[in-house]
Amino acid sequence: MSSNANVDSNTASAQALLNDTLPWHRKITYGFTDMSGNLLYCIISSYMLYFFTNVFGLSVGTAGVLLLIGRVFDAIGAPVMGILVDHTHSKYGKSRPWFLWMSLPFAIFVWLLFTTPALRGTLKVVYAGVMYILADLSYTAMSTPITSVLPNLTSSTDGRMQANSIRLVLGNVGNFFAVTFIIPFAGLLGGGNDQKGWSLAVGVYSIVAFILLIIAFFDMREKNIENEKVITIKQSLKATKGNWPWVLIVVANLAYWTAFIVRNASMPYYFQYNMGSKGLISFFNGFTIIQVIGMASVPFFVKFMHKWGTTIFFLLMTMVGQAWVCLAGSNVTSALIGWCVACIGSGSACTMFFAMVGDTVDFGEWKTGIRANGFLTAIGASFCIQMGSGFGSFIASMLLKGFGFNAANATQSSSSLGGISFTFVWVPIIIYAISVILMIMYRKWENHEPVVKADLAKRNAEAEKNAEAAQA
Repeated sequence: MSSNANVDSNTASAQALLNDTLPWHRKITYGFTDMSGNLLYCIISSYMLYFFTNVFGLSVGTAGVLLLIGRVFDAIGAPVMGILVDHTHSKYGKSRPWFLWMSLPFAIFVWLLFTTPALRGTLKVVYAGVMYILADLSYTAMSTPITSVLPNLTSSTDGRMQANSIRLVLGNVGNFFAVTFIIPFAGLLGGGNDQKGWSLAVGVYSIVAFILLIIAFFDMREKNIENEKVITIKQSLKATKGNWPWVLIVVANLAYWTAFIVRNASMPYYFQYNMGSKGLISFFNGFTIIQVIGMASVPFFVKFMHKWGTTIFFLLMTMVGQAWVCLAGSNVTSALIGWCVACIGSGSACTMFFAMVGDTVDFGEWKTGIRANGFLTAIGASFCIQMGSGFGSFIASMLLKGFGFNAANATQSSSSLGGISFTFVWVPIIIYAISVILMIMYRKWENHEPVVKADLAKRNAEAEKNAEAAQA
């Protein structure tokens, strides 16, 4: 009987493992979620300031204030959205239904954001501000479940890694189409009318993004939903107490995204006015796809340089690439080489912050006994992206305003051109340096990780032993 029982048990385990295998078509449709999000959100992060000033018709100062206010709202919404997902209960699961609920609002709000209404004065500013906030909030409500749904798609570690890798690749595809083709596509559809062209072009992108999200929703299945004890907000906040590695990662990631958005927001102005060619904006942005090379090489670097060293290496690469673009002057080929170096560095550094924030969850549990995974990662990831985007856009707009930039002028003054160059090249380098310093400080906490993991493993083993003894 014992032998038969073992055979049945092994057969059942094998069958359960087979049933939990994530099929390839589902890994691909999971990637559709990030592809959809980047298809629209990367237009916002790369061209929002440029659109507001050169197409929509706002002053650079007004646009900067709107971008900052909008990001503050969205940064607050990031942890709130994490809590909402944790408390969601539906026949579709916890995370999956948000793709259904938010796909249409996300597509509509982004389209309306890039549509210029026949309004003037204060009403026009209010419209821009409200649509920007709604587009950002709808993106947060759609993007937060992208990360939280993965553990519920499969319990297979390999399956999760493969799905996440496909998500990364397809997300970069979405970014590529967003930053490379939106300007020429808007010019084609507008026929000389930029406002009409941007509305139609983003409208087409929005339809594609909506379809991708709906396909992902219908193909997904959340299979591993567990009714775990809900962590209160008070407990989540307690998990941050004494969690210095988390604090360092949050501040370093915030600095990274601030620098990254300063660069992206001022980049269209640099190529249009300093380099003298609006066509170079899409041309250079098209090469951002090269960052996939750096992302794929990250595990190799981590093996030899550890996480803190790898992050510093890629941040320094980004800074060198930034300076290279400036020193290249009007030499487009040399500038492109520097741009590619900067893109590989920034894309790779970005992945490191997402990886390290997960380690700080372990430290928080070790320090306080509370594993606030959702809250800590929401602040360390989504909050940093949104708040850094707000700071970055605001800093870029205020600097451009201070140096006398005026979108109505086809030719900018020497002061304005100098300000654009300083904002695009040197300000990001200065802010990236802050992240480098913080990562040097993070080194001792990474060295402490083996102790944390060993202690947690010991606690879990003792907890399981006590539970078995109680049942006996």
